[in-house]
Amino acid sequence: MGLADLIIAMKKRRQQIQAGSNKPPNPTPGIPIPSGSKRARSSSEQDDYSQGTKTMRFSGPDLPEDIWCHIHALLPLPDAARAACVSREFLHSWRCRPNLTFSQETLGVNLTYCERTLRTGEEKLALKFTKIVDEIMKKHTGIGVKTFKLQYCGSRIYTSRLKSWFKIAVNPGLEELVLSLPVVVYDPKYYNFPCSLLFNGSGKSISYLNLKGCAFHPVAGLGCLRKLHLSRVHITGDELWCLLSNSLVLKELNLSQCNKITRLKIPCLLNQFNHLTVFGCKTLELIENKAPNLCTIHIDTTLLRLLSGDSLQVKNLEMLWPLEYNLVYYARAELPRIMPNLETLIISSAGEVLNTPIVRAKFLHLKLLEICLSVAEGAFSPAYDYLSLAFFLDACPVLETFELSVYQTRMKHDSVSGDYSLLRKMPERHHVSIKNVKIDGFCSAKSMIELTCHILDSATSLENLTLDTIYGADYEHVDRLAVHEIGGCSSPIGKRMIRDAHKAVLAIEKYIVGKVPSNVQLNIKKPCSQCHSVK
Repeated sequence: MGLADLIIAMKKRRQQIQAGSNKPPNPTPGIPIPSGSKRARSSSEQDDYSQGTKTMRFSGPDLPEDIWCHIHALLPLPDAARAACVSREFLHSWRCRPNLTFSQETLGVNLTYCERTLRTGEEKLALKFTKIVDEIMKKHTGIGVKTFKLQYCGSRIYTSRLKSWFKIAVNPGLEELVLSLPVVVYDPKYYNFPCSLLFNGSGKSISYLNLKGCAFHPVAGLGCLRKLHLSRVHITGDELWCLLSNSLVLKELNLSQCNKITRLKIPCLLNQFNHLTVFGCKTLELIENKAPNLCTIHIDTTLLRLLSGDSLQVKNLEMLWPLEYNLVYYARAELPRIMPNLETLIISSAGEVLNTPIVRAKFLHLKLLEICLSVAEGAFSPAYDYLSLAFFLDACPVLETFELSVYQTRMKHDSVSGDYSLLRKMPERHHVSIKNVKIDGFCSAKSMIELTCHILDSATSLENLTLDTIYGADYEHVDRLAVHEIGGCSSPIGKRMIRDAHKAVLAIEKYIVGKVPSNVQLNIKKPCSQCHSVK
C-alpha cells in the first residue's frame, strides 16, 4: 500500500469511528491513551469539548506540519494530488509543494500507438497535458517552489500558458528550472523564454538551469547559477557571454546543437568553472577559454582544434565525434603539448589511416586511456596497424587502465597465421603501472594479436586482461550462454563478424593463453553458442 492509499484508508477509518461513536478516536492505534486524556472525560466534559472553539480532526499521526510537508513533497505527483483530497495537512502542502515535475510520465498522459500516428491524437495529447498542468498551477500559491520541471516529449505543446506557469513557479527561492519543449517549437517565433522573470530578482537563487527547444536572450547573470544546460536553444555568443560573465559561481556549461553561437567565450572571472560539454554546435568557430580551473571537457573533436586560451589544467578529456578521422594520431601528436596534465582520455574515431606516431612528448599523468575505433558500416581500415598503439602506451608512464574497442561489420585486416615466431615484436619496454586491459571487439587481425602479446610482455603489473570477441556487450558475465539463458545475450552482429569471432577465439588459445602469467586473470568472452552460431 502506498502512502497516499494509507492516508485515504486512515481518513475513511476516522469517518467510521466518528459516525459510530462520540468518543474521539485514538490518533495512534495500538498506543494506549494515558489517564486524563479525552477518553476519560465525563459526558458533560465531552459536550463542553465538542462545543469548544477547536474541532477535533484526524488525518494521521500527530506530527509537526513541516514533517507532513516533507512527506508530501516526497510523493509522486499523482499520489500527492490524491493525498491532498483527504488531508488538510496535505492540502496545505499541495498548494505549497516545493518540487513540481510535469511530464507525460508523472501526469500519466499517454496515447495508444494508433492515436500517436494521427495529428489529431497529438493535438489531444497536448491539450490534455496543458489542461492538467494549468489546473495544478492555478491552485498552487507559488510559495516555496524549489524545483520546477516541464518536460514534454510529444510533437507539439500549447505554449500560451507557459508564461503564467513561470510567473507562479519562478520565485526568489527557486533552485532548479528545467524546460524541455518539442522540436516543433524550437523556432523562436513559437516561444521566447520570458527572461524578465529570471532577471528581475525572482531567479536569483537558481543554481541549475536547463532549457531545450526555445529562444533564450539573457540580459544579465544569475548570482547562484552553478549548472547551465542549453540544447537546441536560440542564443547568440554575445548573449551567452553576458550571462556567463555575470554568473560568477558557474561550474558547468553544457551546450548541444546551439547553432546561433559562432564564438564561445568563457571569461576569466569564472574561478569555479571546471566542466565544459559542447556537441553538435555546427556554426561554432572558436572556443576561447580564460577560466583558470577548467579540468573536464567533453567535446566534438573538430572543435578541440578550435580551442584557445587556458587548457593547462584540463585533467579529463572526452573526444566523441564518429565522423572525424585520425583522432588517435592527432591526440598522440598534439595533446601532450596542449593538455600536459591529462589524467583521463577517451577518444572515439571513425577511422585511422595514419598509424600512431612516435613523439617525444609524454602524458606524464595519464591513468585511464579509452580508444574506440568505430565504423558504422564496413571494415576498419586495413592500413592501420593496431601494434602502433604501443607507441601511445609508451608515452604514458603511469597508465593504469587501457581499453580498446573496435566496431566493424566486417574485418579486412590480415588474420594471424603461422608460428608465434613470425609475430612482430616491439622494442622491449616496461609498463610498470598498467593493471587492467580490455579489448572489446577483439578480432583475428595479426596486428591486434601482436599488440596483445606486447602488452603481456611489457606490463609487469598487469592484473586483469579481458578479451571480448563480440563488440558492445553491456554486462560483465564471462559466460555468454549463461546470460543468454536469462534473455540478455544477443548483440547486433552480422555473420561475417560471427565467423571472425570464432577465429579470434582460436587465435587467443594459440598465441595468447600460453603467454599469460599465473598472476594475471585472463577473461575470454566467447561467442554465444545459441546467438552466434556459424551455421
